[in-house]
Amino acid sequence: MPYESSRARRTGGDGRLTAALDPHDAGPQDACGVFGVWAPGEDVANLTYFGLYALQHRGQESAGIAVSNGRQILVYKDMGLVSQVFDETTLASLRGHVAIGHSRYSTTGASTWQNAQPTFRPTAVGSIALGHNGNLINTHELAQMVADLPSDEGELDIHSHQLEGSTNDTGLVTALLAHHPDTTLEQRALEVLPQLRGAFCFVWMDEDALYAARDPQGIRPLVLGRLDRGWVVASEDAALATIGASVVREVEPGEMIVIDHEGLRTHRFAEPDRKGCVFEYVYLARPDARISGRSVHEARVEMGRELARQFPVEADLVMPVPESGTPAAAGYAEQSGIPFGQGFVKNAYVGRTFIQPSQTLRQLGIRLKLNALEHMIRGRRIVVVDDSIVRGNTQRAQVRMLREAGALEVHVRISSPPVKWPCFYGIDFATRAELIANGLDVDEIAASVGADSLGYISLEGMVQSTGQASETLCQACFTGEYPVALPDESQLGKHLLETSLASPTLGKALPVLNNP
Repeated sequence: MPYESSRARRTGGDGRLTAALDPHDAGPQDACGVFGVWAPGEDVANLTYFGLYALQHRGQESAGIAVSNGRQILVYKDMGLVSQVFDETTLASLRGHVAIGHSRYSTTGASTWQNAQPTFRPTAVGSIALGHNGNLINTHELAQMVADLPSDEGELDIHSHQLEGSTNDTGLVTALLAHHPDTTLEQRALEVLPQLRGAFCFVWMDEDALYAARDPQGIRPLVLGRLDRGWVVASEDAALATIGASVVREVEPGEMIVIDHEGLRTHRFAEPDRKGCVFEYVYLARPDARISGRSVHEARVEMGRELARQFPVEADLVMPVPESGTPAAAGYAEQSGIPFGQGFVKNAYVGRTFIQPSQTLRQLGIRLKLNALEHMIRGRRIVVVDDSIVRGNTQRAQVRMLREAGALEVHVRISSPPVKWPCFYGIDFATRAELIANGLDVDEIAASVGADSLGYISLEGMVQSTGQASETLCQACFTGEYPVALPDESQLGKHLLETSLASPTLGKALPVLNNP
């Protein structure tokens, strides 16, 4: 009988990774990381563990791995980083030939054990486990579809298994895929996938096969790799390099891949309309990744060069906000001729913590993540390069820190344009009302954060640095032009399903997910 692990739900808080100097001023939070491997004879659990480790930057709230030995699927997941959730004993118990893994940052549904992935559904003809990177925008519609599923077909009576009561879009998709009493999972996926709207890179599995699919816009990255005795799919090619797999190609927008004992086969479930997320190049992806043939590191260095061309300044030192600002700062220094140096020391061990500083401690200037190198800064004019400004609190604290360390001038340079619009495709920005660029112009933002000058790269300069055609990129967080039309605002929101529990219409879908 397929089953899911019953690891104790011991986590009380949301366990978010501290993402800024002020833990309550989170910047643009990452998408999720997905990984899948089909490799008979290999230690697929360990391969998945190391693949997720390489994708940890994409999500730090929870992690999980599902493995099948051909007879049953075991899912093991918990809140925390990959290295906190898994140990050698746990991995040794996950034996099989196919596995999927997931590292999560929540964009639909709260950061809880119940919403950790992979999701799991047993059915009368087998089981399914699924992991998702991205965010769907027709969650309300999908919940209605789940509510309309016949309750006596397809799925097992699983009430006694006490499976998690998920409240996210991934759980809805899993429920829809699991309902296939008269067809195969492969054919059911080809029916369900065209009905999804928004960003999705899925990896899923049954007892025998590995599946992967990417939305028609290709908003989030997904790559296919080859092992000597199997196949791998992952959010970024850096994860393939980590486990010694070779890159075959990207999974195409609108493509579904199936891998089993008969080999690899592919289906086109929608016509591609490529709109890759430009913010992957700015911040989300690892610098050693390649997306659409372009080195992310080189794109970021070029953004820095372009910043120097657009916003030159007389200064003594160019320094990054580590780590995301480092390549752009190197490019700025190269183009401007101003020496590059490290002005901030990063605490490498700041990660997920359940103990958040009190307001009093924050007012005292507690610095969990960065400290200034005074001997590098004192008496100098500084150019500090970062990837983005969201609320502005983080940059304000950084500028203050540099002033206290003796900087004569602080010039802030940002390798993306002003963020003015929220993302509905898998990045958890602040609300529009909280975005500092939505209410202030550049000079006002500079005054607000305390900088002597502020320069954002132009939209055209950023896009040109990616090496991609502008019409193939999603730039909605900068322009407000969304490539996948959004529903009414009442049908959007991270906690849509949770706040709809009492709804007479949407609420009726949730018992299907909660397995009462």
